[in-house]
Amino acid sequence: MDDEPTILNHYNLTTLYPTAWPAEKDESDASDEEITERRKTDLRRSKSRYSALERSGSDRRSLVPGSQRIGNGVENLVQKDEADPLGGTDSVVRVLREKGLPVEEDSRLRNRFLLSSTTFSPTLYLSQVHANASTQSLLQGLDFLSRSIDQKSASLKVLVESNFERFVRAKTTIDNVYAEMRNQGVEPEVEKKTHTRITSRGSAHFRSPSGQGPLSPNRNVNKPLPSDKKKHALAKESEYGVQGIKAPLIEVAVKAEEVWGPALGGREREESLKQAVDSIENSRGIIEARTLIADCIKRKDYNKLVEEYTKARKYTEDARHVAENASRSQIPLTDPQIYQLVITGRMWTDVQDQVDSFKREVWKKLTNVQARTATAGRNSNDEYMSLISILLELGVEDSPIWVWLLSRYDYLKNKITQTFERSRVEIEVLRRRLANGDKPAASIIARHLRNPSRQGQGSKGHSLDTPQVIELWELIYAAISGLVSVQGGVLGEVLDFWDKAQSFIDGKIQRTLPNGIDGTSRRHHRLSTDGVRDLQNGAVELVDMLRESVNSFFAEPPIEDVSLLFSPLTPNTPKSALLSPYDSRFQFDANNPPPVSPKRGESWEDFAFWPPYANSLSTIHYLGKLLNLIGIAAGEMISLQPIGSGASPSEKLKSLVAVARERSAKAACAAWNIDAENGKFLEDWTRPNEKRDTTNFPSAFEAYEMVVLQGIQKIMYIPEATTSRPNSVHVVTPPPSKLLQIVRAHFVESLYKVMAGMVENAKTDEKIIDTNDTMDGDWIIDPTPPVSRPIRLLLTLSNLRLLSATTVPSLTSNFESLFSCTLTSETPQIRSALSHHDTDLFNTYTAPIATHLTSLVTAGITSPSWPPTTWPPAEVRPYIYTALLSLVSVHTEVSTITPSLTHPILSSLNGTISLAFFSAFATRPRYPLPALMQATIDVEFVTHTLLQYTSTQGADAQNRTYELLDQRTDDKARASLREELGEMKVILRKLREGTRGEFGCFRRVRGANPGR
Repeated sequence: MDDEPTILNHYNLTTLYPTAWPAEKDESDASDEEITERRKTDLRRSKSRYSALERSGSDRRSLVPGSQRIGNGVENLVQKDEADPLGGTDSVVRVLREKGLPVEEDSRLRNRFLLSSTTFSPTLYLSQVHANASTQSLLQGLDFLSRSIDQKSASLKVLVESNFERFVRAKTTIDNVYAEMRNQGVEPEVEKKTHTRITSRGSAHFRSPSGQGPLSPNRNVNKPLPSDKKKHALAKESEYGVQGIKAPLIEVAVKAEEVWGPALGGREREESLKQAVDSIENSRGIIEARTLIADCIKRKDYNKLVEEYTKARKYTEDARHVAENASRSQIPLTDPQIYQLVITGRMWTDVQDQVDSFKREVWKKLTNVQARTATAGRNSNDEYMSLISILLELGVEDSPIWVWLLSRYDYLKNKITQTFERSRVEIEVLRRRLANGDKPAASIIARHLRNPSRQGQGSKGHSLDTPQVIELWELIYAAISGLVSVQGGVLGEVLDFWDKAQSFIDGKIQRTLPNGIDGTSRRHHRLSTDGVRDLQNGAVELVDMLRESVNSFFAEPPIEDVSLLFSPLTPNTPKSALLSPYDSRFQFDANNPPPVSPKRGESWEDFAFWPPYANSLSTIHYLGKLLNLIGIAAGEMISLQPIGSGASPSEKLKSLVAVARERSAKAACAAWNIDAENGKFLEDWTRPNEKRDTTNFPSAFEAYEMVVLQGIQKIMYIPEATTSRPNSVHVVTPPPSKLLQIVRAHFVESLYKVMAGMVENAKTDEKIIDTNDTMDGDWIIDPTPPVSRPIRLLLTLSNLRLLSATTVPSLTSNFESLFSCTLTSETPQIRSALSHHDTDLFNTYTAPIATHLTSLVTAGITSPSWPPTTWPPAEVRPYIYTALLSLVSVHTEVSTITPSLTHPILSSLNGTISLAFFSAFATRPRYPLPALMQATIDVEFVTHTLLQYTSTQGADAQNRTYELLDQRTDDKARASLREELGEMKVILRKLREGTRGEFGCFRRVRGANPGR
């Protein structure tokens, strides 16, 4: 509403809807009753002569509506709200409240917008109340203000004219009071009136020109005063009434001079101080420059620092121009100019010292930014760029770009050396610990060699090797990865260094860098030709250091000196920041170093990268990873422009890959050869459900051999490096034929050794067995074989035949496919070895049985009771039944364990019986008809019973037996035998029918294959 300001001012409120009684109302003006009571009380008090002048400020009522009360309760003439002096609005407070200013809560702020206040600020008033006013509206407001002033001036004139007589009477009263005070103690004189004029009420009042009027203060001024009454007179002789207190005042003045004299140095000092204050105010920016720069350095506000430093330089240039102009024009400098030169010189000296000290700190940070960021594990890109930028902004003599590149080069150079040397020592310490330990037991070897065949069959994560060996392998891989890995390795930092160097060489990064003050740093943006050449040589040197480190690790034998562990780097040095603290595994007393690796003639003693007693599975796995890492690294190295453009660096990288591959292949083949000798431990004498006539040995051996072949193939060709990094094809060359020949020889050798191990397993009485496979492979040596020797012979013989039929041809085919070669000469040799071992085991199994059968047949035929005593003979001799029952036992054993060997074994034993017949019958000189008929019945009964297992050897022996019998009989017996053939057939039929139950196992099953 329009009356809102009026209402608020009248009732001294801040809002039209108050929620509580204002506290200031409790201290409001007194009521009429209180005033009356106060007057009565005042009448009872003694009054002074000037009581009429006494009036308490607190008893005054405000004469100005809407005036505000100050803190002590006294009101002043400043109102709480006013109309706009320019005539724009009727409430200034409302306008400010709409703009969000807290003018109602802050009285000081409100007074700065009120014209009646002594703290009124025209600038602030116009910027807030008339922030959007146009020029025309401001001109109109000026006219309104002028009219208001004229009106108030006219009012004042009227006030003076209407109250002039009051002013005159007040003046007369003041003069009389002054005369009375001056003439105190003077005797009154009778003054003769010479003239009396009574002026009219409106006439003017004039003082006597001689100064001796009746009310003149100079009247009787020259008359001497009595000495006893002039003490307090307001006259010159009495020093105007202060003669009595003059001495105390002098003493006080002396003391005040002593205390306040230095501070109140007089008017000249006051003027000097005033000039100094004015100069300080005019030179505030110069004086504050060094403080602002120090604050920027402390807060690390580099942008503000450059801004303040630029201002300081401008002040200095201005002062220099002033001095040069004065010198040029031969005009003396004024005091303000001299003061400006002095404070500017002092400021610039201090600022320059601060900036120089700051530059030294920035240089130190720039050279050490590599180590600090490596320790903190963060990217230093933003930090080094900001440091280079601030140095270029402030201006430096040396190029911060070149200094950073050199410091980065030195850092990488030191890091390569220290990282490799420390890793090499740590690897050697663990290698010696393994070498001085015990050789892995056969049970541990068997567990790891069987691991490939168990993958994907629910095995509980069998490891590749022992934990100690895996620990060393992981350390070796981490060491090489820390050197040549693109992600997280030193090589990655070298590549990043060259990328940044190339960007500086091409001038790409400099586009974002400042030119400095007046362009003084622009000369540092471009690298010189010599600098570019030095950077290229530095990149080549860093790559050579990496290459030499890896090459020496693979090509050289283990180191002997491990003293690096006993002289660690001093903490808190830039070099020590390159490496992490030593692991507890590598902390040794200098007086008790790790023992030297013993020399036992082991293959791994000449390889620093091959852990002692590591099996072939872990060896090919980790060497494949290492070579893949090296191949990728070589491809990245050759992609660097300084490396790829030179022939020598490229050849060195090819040599690195070739040396690492050759040494790794030799180590893998040596480990393969050792494990092939331990291949016999693959046998656990358990048979798979799908093929019960063999054990798990063939499948376990094939799985192991395939893993080894595939791993060596990765070592030889490094396929992952060539496929993932196209540049690697320039350094990863095909393996030499000599190396391939070594792999071929070890492949064939591994087959031979595994075959020999199989035969050894079958013939010896000790074997590794799996006692509890559910307990994560707890393998032990059991002196009691799980099966008898004949069963082991049968299972091994069956395994050999499976190897010969499927496993070895499959492995041979895969080898030829993996290594792109043909085993033309090796294949017949492998088959011959398999055949030899097969024959050996077959004879080992059948020889005792054949000996027993031969002895039975020989003893039966040569016995005196063998010739028949009845005619015609109707039974075979007992030795025949005994021999056939022995074959029944053999048949049962073979058909139960290895059904596929039943026919060849029984055929062989049948031939043995036929040979025994021939040998035994040869011992008798003559065979009459009864003996001839008995011999025929014995031979034919065995022949018909074992008809399914007739072999060529048995048939030949049988024919020779009949020829022998025919030679040792006469014609009459031959003729009689022909006549008895029918009877003999009847006898043989009866015998076969009678022994159907005993020898039914030898009968051919319908539909069965008579062969194998």
